Amino acid sequence: MPLARAKVNLWLKVVGRRADDGYHLLDSLVAFADLADSLDVVAADRLSLALDGPSAGSLAGEGDNLVLKAARLLADTTGVAPRAALRLTKHIPVAAGLGGGSADAAAALQALVELWRLALPVEELFDLAARLGADVPMCLAGRAALVSGIGEKLAPAPPLPACGLLLVNPRVALPTAGVFAARRSDFSQPQPLARAWSDLPSLVEALAARGNDLTSAATALCPVIADVLAFLRASPAVRYAAMTGSGATCFALYDTPSAAERAAAGVPTAWWRHAGTLAS
Repeated sequence: MPLARAKVNLWLKVVGRRADDGYHLLDSLVAFADLADSLDVVAADRLSLALDGPSAGSLAGEGDNLVLKAARLLADTTGVAPRAALRLTKHIPVAAGLGGGSADAAAALQALVELWRLALPVEELFDLAARLGADVPMCLAGRAALVSGIGEKLAPAPPLPACGLLLVNPRVALPTAGVFAARRSDFSQPQPLARAWSDLPSLVEALAARGNDLTSAATALCPVIADVLAFLRASPAVRYAAMTGSGATCFALYDTPSAAERAAAGVPTAWWRHAGTLAS
């Protein structure tokens, strides 16, 4: 079964807004972490979803999350009966800027296409993903990408260098819509890549030149983000630290996974953390 990997916006520029629907236009480098939810799917006589895992409690009482919406949309579009028992093991924090719900929806589409033996062209599957949310297509692709439009336009990113990754969240949910609404700065200009990075220092140079345009708005709503960033930027051997997505999760890059693990040992116990790598 496909893994639903956490999305990390290594940079995120807000470059405009669509006139017809108000969606924001982005320029972002998206990568994926080794942190992932898992989704088990088996045949059944009706559609159901069970939740477990360390972050499942945040979804308790949510009657119709993106996994079920993805299943129903796929069934309606292809004319099959929506019959499957799904079990989502939730490791990615909810409303954390890591695209967990979108990744879960993408995994559901992939798993149910296989279970229901659907001959669905790839283009149609990506169209369905876009109808579920702007981040779902990139999660369906599941590889590092240069993202534009509202998130639906994907171009392959240069290969990412091997490095260690530390994700830290202060255990504060921060809905994406609220962060975009709180943004007050002017739109940025897109910054196309002049050349591919060749190693971690050259990737860090590209990231530092761009940053995350949502950081100020997210920090205004959730001031502890500033504390998380200060901790990461002062951690031993850190190469780069920034907020991912709309927050409140922040990330830091290190030369090796072991360096990320050493830094994770000092994270305050009240905060959630994950030390690992960017997925290849």
